[in-house]
Amino acid sequence: MMLYDAAVIGAGPAGITAALYLIRSGLSVALVETSATGGQILSTAEIENYPGFPKGIKGWELADLFDAHLAGYAVERVRGKVLSVEAREDRTFRIALAEGGELEARTVVACTGAHHRTLGAPGEETFLGRGVSYCAVCDGNFYRGRDVVVVGGGNSALEEALYLSRIVNKVYIVHRRDAFRGAMVYQDKVREAANIELVTGCVVDEIRGGNAGMDSVVVRRVDSGETRVITAEGIFIYVGMEPISGYLPAGVERDAAGFIKTDAEMCTSIPGVFAAGDIRSKRCRQVSSAVGDGATAATAASSYLEQWNA
Repeated sequence: MMLYDAAVIGAGPAGITAALYLIRSGLSVALVETSATGGQILSTAEIENYPGFPKGIKGWELADLFDAHLAGYAVERVRGKVLSVEAREDRTFRIALAEGGELEARTVVACTGAHHRTLGAPGEETFLGRGVSYCAVCDGNFYRGRDVVVVGGGNSALEEALYLSRIVNKVYIVHRRDAFRGAMVYQDKVREAANIELVTGCVVDEIRGGNAGMDSVVVRRVDSGETRVITAEGIFIYVGMEPISGYLPAGVERDAAGFIKTDAEMCTSIPGVFAAGDIRSKRCRQVSSAVGDGATAATAASSYLEQWNA
């Protein structure tokens, strides 16, 4: 079995960038991905804030360009889901795949990202990309001058509601509790904003719409069961994110939510294991930051391997 210099797990923006930098450094690289190249950008209708594309670019188009950039290099593409990464005494890693195979590598770069927790409300999946979004920075501009709903009560929900309030007509913040969890500075600002309405003590029962996309949200009071229909063309859901990190060794340090802790060079608490992109414990989760993480992780992994051979 071939021992790769690096196994990059996940082929989103962070993973593609890490693999590109590693292979250009003359290292042998296996890139493991469960599905199509691109990660979460494949579910983004259009990206308007990635440098170099002032007119915006569709998510799938950017994914294709990332993939094409890597196509000319001798990267071993491995299709499969990683079940576990085992750190061995000889400092190498054994990577077990759900399909029954396995890989061996001197370093591991984890780039499997995270996924948004969903509400599970009727219409959420139906109108994904046609009104339902999990990123105001990514999609907020499509709703300029319109009415939108934000769901959640933490910092992310309040920050994104404030961001949206500057570009949309009106923001309704729906939260199941009467009190918010977010920092008081954000709470004060949303209460002061003239075009933000607080809909507390309520949950989303249904997201409605038609062929053109969503057009309204049905909310229900938790205490009385009374329902209300809010007319809105967009809904931004912030009920938490979950990292895809369960396959990594238990010794890799995580934060309270399970995201991987790294230093500025993307090094984890286990030597030889690096993390990049949305799987990391950090604030900014954007394509541009994922690309930067991937380049940094690859550079750190290359330096680690130079010390290995010294």
